[in-house]
Amino acid sequence: MSDEMLSQEEIEALLRGESPELENKKSSQIEYKVEEYLDALSQDALGEIGNISFGSSATALSSLLGQKVDITTPTISMINRDNLEEEFPHPYVAVQVEYTTGLVGMNLLVIKQSDAAIIADLMLGGDGASPADELGEIHLSAVQEAMNQMMGSAATSMSTIFNKKVDISPPSIDLMNISKNEGRDNIPEEDLLVKVSFRLKIGTLIDSDIMQLLPLGFSKKLVNQLLNQDTEEIASTMVAPAPTPQAAPVQAPPVQQVPVAQPAPMQEQQYQQSYAMPERPMYTQQPANVQQAQFASFENASLKQAEARNLNMLLDIPLQVTVELGRTKRSVKEILELASGSIIELDKLAGEPVDILVNSRLIAKGEVVVIDENFGVRITDILSKADRLNNLR
Repeated sequence: MSDEMLSQEEIEALLRGESPELENKKSSQIEYKVEEYLDALSQDALGEIGNISFGSSATALSSLLGQKVDITTPTISMINRDNLEEEFPHPYVAVQVEYTTGLVGMNLLVIKQSDAAIIADLMLGGDGASPADELGEIHLSAVQEAMNQMMGSAATSMSTIFNKKVDISPPSIDLMNISKNEGRDNIPEEDLLVKVSFRLKIGTLIDSDIMQLLPLGFSKKLVNQLLNQDTEEIASTMVAPAPTPQAAPVQAPPVQQVPVAQPAPMQEQQYQQSYAMPERPMYTQQPANVQQAQFASFENASLKQAEARNLNMLLDIPLQVTVELGRTKRSVKEILELASGSIIELDKLAGEPVDILVNSRLIAKGEVVVIDENFGVRITDILSKADRLNNLR
């Protein structure tokens, strides 16, 4: 038992059923208000950046997963690096992204490990209803690919927002469990971080949060570039060029007018006569002897050894073979209305031969067959040489 006497506050805390150590820990935590570091305009700017960039990310993720993805308007708060365990009590998956062109900085994308397991299951062809309990290497690779597509779309949107090219490095992914001191090294080193939290909904499988951690300094740079880019463009257009020094005017010497002598009437007449076109003699047109061209037949011609060797050099050139099931035309409105499960009617009937194209040129027709669970085409008709030559034009 300790020889130290308890203070009156510690005794009262024990009587209330509270631990003095817990109270000291709570008192040591400082509440960081976002208004003290970012004004309302800066918060709106960060929210707009996140809203636009992650709006396009939702579209990319929806195409990958085959599920409807909704990402709502973000909320912004401040956290301290020392309080990460209270901010992230569950196991998470952290995706680190670094900006390489246009912007200089990094951010961290954080999702719950259970949500990442559902995304990995959908990426691997599952239905997301029974995800893996633990994320293995293949699951992390699937989540990394999904996050790569999301952040790539976000970078494209940010290029539009900032009116300049924005590129990112390939994202790195890691498990983050702060209570076990795992994944802490991937978190930005600055003490104060801006947390931009979005509500993520994927079909009926996920209704959770996805968070973005930005260093406070990088967040201020983003806001500064977004709010000042119009001012910089206007200033650059309004700056007048520096006046160039002008030399003293130089007095040019007076131009002397030289009188031009007019030709006499006799001289003009002689000039015209000397350059008159001579008369051409009349020729009588003879009828042309037109004969049909005669060409040698190459059907039985044989190639020399050197020519055959040169021809064999062409046999290794790869050609792209395409089987076209059918075609159709749709308006822009109809294309934008396409969704998962939509059916597009083609211009060919069921059972009609498909077109076989080599380097986008039609050479044959055939029928679709199945060979060991793979699709194949049996050639039923090959176009004649004349038709193939016509297709080359």
